[in-house]
Formats: sequence, C-alpha cells, structure tokens
Amino acid sequence: MSKQLLFVGLCFISFWGFSQDSLFVDLSSPYAAVRTHLYYLQEDHYNENLAAVPFGLPGIEKEDAMLSAIKLKQIWDGEGTYINMDELPRNPNYRDSTRNRAQYVISKDRPEIFLEKRGNEWMYSKSTITSIDEIHDEVFPFGTDKLLELLPKMGTRKIMGLYLYQYLGMLILAMLCVVIHKIFTFFFEQLITRMLLNAGYERLADRFLLPVARPISIFVVILLLRVFLPVLQFPPNVAHWSMLILRALLPLFGTIVFYRLVDILAMYLENLARKTESTLDDQLVPLLRKTLKTFVVGVGTLFILQNLDIPIIPLLTGLSIGGLAFALAAQDTIKNFFGSLMIFIDRPFQIGDWITSGEIDGSVEEVGFRSSRIRTFRNSLMYVPNGKLADSTIDNHGMRQYRRFYTQIAVTYDTPPELIETFVKGLRKIVENHPDTRKDYYNIYFNDMATFSLNIMFYIFFEVPDWPAELKARHEVLIEIIKLGKKLGVNFAFPTQTLQMEKFPGQQSLSPSYLGQAELESRMNDHFNTPKN
Repeated sequence: MSKQLLFVGLCFISFWGFSQDSLFVDLSSPYAAVRTHLYYLQEDHYNENLAAVPFGLPGIEKEDAMLSAIKLKQIWDGEGTYINMDELPRNPNYRDSTRNRAQYVISKDRPEIFLEKRGNEWMYSKSTITSIDEIHDEVFPFGTDKLLELLPKMGTRKIMGLYLYQYLGMLILAMLCVVIHKIFTFFFEQLITRMLLNAGYERLADRFLLPVARPISIFVVILLLRVFLPVLQFPPNVAHWSMLILRALLPLFGTIVFYRLVDILAMYLENLARKTESTLDDQLVPLLRKTLKTFVVGVGTLFILQNLDIPIIPLLTGLSIGGLAFALAAQDTIKNFFGSLMIFIDRPFQIGDWITSGEIDGSVEEVGFRSSRIRTFRNSLMYVPNGKLADSTIDNHGMRQYRRFYTQIAVTYDTPPELIETFVKGLRKIVENHPDTRKDYYNIYFNDMATFSLNIMFYIFFEVPDWPAELKARHEVLIEIIKLGKKLGVNFAFPTQTLQMEKFPGQQSLSPSYLGQAELESRMNDHFNTPKN
C-alpha cells in the first residue's frame, strides 16, 4: 500500500513538472506544509514550482498555484505577519480542538487562511486559495501590488539585512510624507485660515481649526505609509513591528482629530445656545463637551489596544464586572448624574434663577455632572447634589411673572374713619401710578383691629425681572406711603401700652358708663338710616 502511495505521489509531482528536488517536498504535517511553502520562496533556494505544491489541489492550474503561493507570502510580509515555525504542529493527525476537524489556522489575524488534511497530506484549503486574491487586493490597495514586480529588480544587494530597493523605497516614502505634510499645512494655514479670518471667524481659525489641521496632516501621512509600506516587503520581524506601530498610530491620531473636533462642535452649540432665552443651555454645552471627549478617548483607547493585538474582550468583560461593583459602590454618584440629566430635560430652573428648596435658598450659578452650585444671599457657595434637587420640590422665584408684596400698614386707634377711607384711596392711587406694579389685581383694605393698631392690608404685585429691581420698586412704594401719611396727618402705630387708673381721690372715676338698651337701639337705627355720602 505504501509503495502505491509513493508511486501516486511521484506521478503527481511529475504531472506538475517538478524537478528531482521535489523529493524534498514534505506535506506530512501542518509544519511540513508551511515549511515547504516558505522554504522554496527564500532567495537561497527559490523555486516557485516546489513552493506551489501545498496549493496543488485538484482543479487548480499550475500557474494559479504558483501565483497563490507567491501572493500569500507577499500578504504575510506586507502585513508583518510573523509565522513562528516552532508553534506549528508536527503531528500528522492533528485536529482542531474547536471545530474537531483536521484543519489548522496559521494566523489568528487571518482565520480564513488555513490548512486541511487531504488523505495523508496537509495542503492549503480551496477556500484559502480562492480568497487569496481578495486579501491581496486588501493589503495592496490602489494597484500598489504592481510595484512588487518593479522594486526587486532595482537592486538585489543586501546592506544590513535590507535590499537596496527597500532603502530607496523608504527614501521615496519619506519624501512623499514631507511633501504631503507641507501641502496640508499650506492648505489649512494659508487658504482656509485666510478665508475664515476674512469672514470674521478669527477665534475659530486660531483656537480650533489649526490644532485640528496638524493631526489630520499626520493622519494622512500614516495612511500613506500604511498603503505603501507593505510594498517594500521587509523581513518578517521588521515588517511586523512597523505595521504594528502604524496600526496603533492610526487610531491614536484619529482620536486626537475627533477630540479636537469636539471643541469645534461645542463652539457651534455655544452660538446656538446664546440665541435661546434659556440660560441652562449654556451649562449643557460644557457638560456635553466633557461627555463627548470622554467617549472619544474611551473608544479610541479600545481601537488602539485592538490594533496592538491586545485582546479587548477580556478587558471589556473585566470592566463590566468591575463596573457592576463600581456602580454599587457609587450609586449616589450615578444617581446624581441622572439627576443632572433630569434637570437638563425638565429645566426646572435656569442659570441665574433664585430658587428655594428646603434649606436651599439662593441663585443658580452652575449645573455640573454631580452637583449644582447655588450662591446664597450670604454670598456663600452651596454645592447641592443633583439627585437631591431632582427629587425635591423646587420653588423657582426666578420664573415668576409677578413678585408679590404683602404688608400691614398700622395706624393708631384714634384715627377717624373718614381719614382711613381717604388714606386707603390714596394707597390705591400709589399702586396705579407706579410703573412697575400690576394694575389688574391688587387688594388694599382696612381688615384688622389688632392689639395696638388698626391694620390696613397692603397686597400688591410687582412686574420686575429680578430681586434688585423688586427691592427698588418696594423702596419707591413705601416712600410714597410715608409721604401720603404725612400729608394726610395719619399717625402710624407702633407697639404701645396704656396704663389706666380707674379712680383717684377727689377725681371722677375713669370707668366708662354705658347707655341703656333702648338708647343704644335708637342710636344704631339712626346710624344705619342716615344717608351716606
């Protein structure tokens, strides 16, 4: 049986037109198949025919197999995929523990490229061969694979492990990077900046656009290197670290670009917030800026770690478990954060409003992630958790259309009724003549006979924007009341006590004497029957 297999193998090799060196071809294990592929593509023993043996499936033309072998080697060298031969299994009966098949994935970065056992030989799978062209176009985009046919012909001498064409290629790439960087610098600094300055957007040009332009320029340079560097076909170690660094730099500078674009977006939102009447929007923009920057940094860090071949799924799993513990430990902080969201959504107050909520009494200065700053009337600063504000009853004095003013005007008991009537009429005229009082609703009546005074209720409303204006209006009204009282001869009452002695020797008693019932009834009837003026 073994002789028959050997005869069939020799016939197969003879069919492909290989020389007697093909007797050294070994496909007995994944290690042997990969070694056969890569060994005969090295400079010292280059042989396309022998390198194509692991690709020689039934129905695959000889030229296609050789081209697939060369392209796969170019893909690995271009991406910097390092094949550690010591890790490849040498067991002829190897089986993939995940899929329980006689298959072996060579690199975890390219799971679509794998070997499979056909009979007693390990060869590249048919799906691998059909996908090589697509992967090759992905690694060498924009037709850069055509340069692979030209560059090696420009020099075959090695200096310090690299060919002359590789040094020349690095020089050309360096020059291209400098030129592109200069072009982008000129474009942004000269053309766009000048246009913005002429339009009056000097702040946008100086503070935001130029800091964004420089990272974009470097980002384009890295993209250029990412496209053309695989063409140079560096040795595996050099290519691996070069591509690894470029893969990490791409999301790094992408993160920097988006981080600074957040400032431009925030400036645009600030301009929109200035056009609205609500002052709370002005505080929402900084909060949104911080949130977006945190999000950009977090996502960018994940991309950088992923491009550095650091597994992020275990990291995310650990973060989720740790996040649960953190959430339990910081539930008050999370509550305050959602409280701030509720404040921005419901808008119970604005920046500058005077609010009262329990012991909280003052004007709102800032609404942050966790707490709000309230400036008290003692000029102290109170930090109130947003969760507490969101759950409590808030009396917003700043959103009042009218500001109430209530007081009792006390006059002495000896004030005649006619004087009280005239005084009340004068008080009403004061309200009607003042420019900041509400004219359609006020109450001014004699309504109480207190312990030491006759009280006139003075209940009015001011139509003013803030507390200082209210104080000014109160001052003016109270001054007018005092002037009116002085003009009419009204005596304002204050707390007093009268000591009355009922009887002194030789003097008439001070105790009052009262009329009889019949006389009282007569005088009451006269009072109500007398016509009133």
